[in-house]
Amino acid sequence: MIPANKVQVSVGSLADMGKRFAGAWNRAVSGEQVEETHVTFLDVQTMLEALSPRRLELLRHVRQHGAGNVRELSQALQRDYKNVHHDVAMLESAGLLQRDGRMLIAPWDELQANVSLMPI
Repeated sequence: MIPANKVQVSVGSLADMGKRFAGAWNRAVSGEQVEETHVTFLDVQTMLEALSPRRLELLRHVRQHGAGNVRELSQALQRDYKNVHHDVAMLESAGLLQRDGRMLIAPWDELQANVSLMPI
């Protein structure tokens, strides 16, 4: 079975991001193949806003059908262009949505979100 192409989304500090990067770097230097993608938000509220039901629906649609541009996507989702444009910009800035030329792509089969109950 081929492992799913996944992105790991979490809440953490800049120090947490640095530790994760250093760990991956050290594993790669020792010869281990490192293929992982992380998106870290600095607080839970920002993560929950980024992963709203509408934005998750948008990511699912783009993953399954692709999108040539924001207008095409807004029509397919039957949503206001301005709102979809805002959502696309936010998801792109977070690294959850990407562009291949002019095409919008969501290259992830799976999004794993982690929220620690311990203080950061």
